[in-house]
Amino acid sequence: WTSFVVFSISQSTMLVVGAIYYMLFTGVPGTATYYATIMTIYTWVAKGAWFALGYPYDFIAVPVWIPSAMLLDLTYWATRRNKHAAIIIGGTLV
Repeated sequence: WTSFVVFSISQSTMLVVGAIYYMLFTGVPGTATYYATIMTIYTWVAKGAWFALGYPYDFIAVPVWIPSAMLLDLTYWATRRNKHAAIIIGGTLV
């Protein structure tokens, strides 16, 4: 398996799991996850463009945005009624 195949499968799996999770447990997609998905797709496009220009595929590193964004959204939903918990969990995440 090439790194591209493994990367594509892992990213796609994370996107699908994140989308299903938010639709099941929150009713609406998380804002941070939404923007992380957009950033991931833009990075894929940039990576493809550089590769088309002849650069090696690993020329651009792709940061993994989705898990961090999911944590941020989960923190928001878990603490939107309890501001003290927001301070505690926010401090823990930082």
